[in-house]
Amino acid sequence: MRVNILMSTYNGEKFVADQIESIQKQTYTDWNLIIRDDGSIDRTCKIVDDFVSKDNRIKLIRAENVGVIKSFHELVTDNNNADFYFFADQDDYWLPEKLSVMLEETKKHDNSKPVMYYTDLKVTDRNLNVTSESMIRGQSDHANTKLVQELTENTVTGGASMINHELAQLWQSTNDIIMHDWYLAIVAAALGELVYIDQPTHLYRQHDSNVLGARTLSKRIKKWIHPNLWFEKYWWLITASQKQAQKLLTENLSLMSEADRALVSDYVNILKQPKAERRQILDRYNLRKNKNYHTRIFRTLIITKFAYKGKK
Repeated sequence: MRVNILMSTYNGEKFVADQIESIQKQTYTDWNLIIRDDGSIDRTCKIVDDFVSKDNRIKLIRAENVGVIKSFHELVTDNNNADFYFFADQDDYWLPEKLSVMLEETKKHDNSKPVMYYTDLKVTDRNLNVTSESMIRGQSDHANTKLVQELTENTVTGGASMINHELAQLWQSTNDIIMHDWYLAIVAAALGELVYIDQPTHLYRQHDSNVLGARTLSKRIKKWIHPNLWFEKYWWLITASQKQAQKLLTENLSLMSEADRALVSDYVNILKQPKAERRQILDRYNLRKNKNYHTRIFRTLIITKFAYKGKK
């Protein structure tokens, strides 16, 4: 069994050594770590080079800056010789049993189909002091495993996920993707299986430089102080998730079930429908968010099109 761990780095000198060391401490040791540096201008490459010189399982690719989604896409497509691919974020810290736990789970599933596996994670401060024992429960209440759930809200964190070879082969391009973890999750849910392992396997380091990830109090306060930005962000998320769903439909139409084609098509086109039909589509599929108050906002915006700036 070949296992590729894929890491995209960018100006990660503060924490990348910790992350690589945590990978080296895994109880499962038969892995390859391929790091693609996305045009760093700090000491990241120098730090990684030191690991490369001492561990032949680690490889560094210096490349131009293309952004995180394209960087991970290149890592997958240029190193598509593995049975399983783990995504690693430069500033996280893996718990020692992460690889073992996730690879053991693969024995329970049919990997001739596209499958994504993901786990819970603990949130920490910059010094790895735990601030939340569960990101899933703190942010989403529960983890998604069904397409209808994952279409509207992502509960997969890239650094907590692993994809099999069949799913890797289906990632054709990066256009209209919000984030690689979310897109691959809906592909897996539609064409194979999205598997959640209810166990934290790594530490998600929350700090000033990581834009995505765990929600913070400061982010929430900013939304309430500037409600116009809040509505813009919410509508961006809805419309971007529709484009992402359209990509799923366009690239995998013949592989999808009739029921899933109908679900995705109705979600993609819901805002083009009259008000009564929009309500019916929401009810037909029980389209919602994971938390009740987010569901109320989501449904209200779609039904009323309040503050919507797209085509009426």
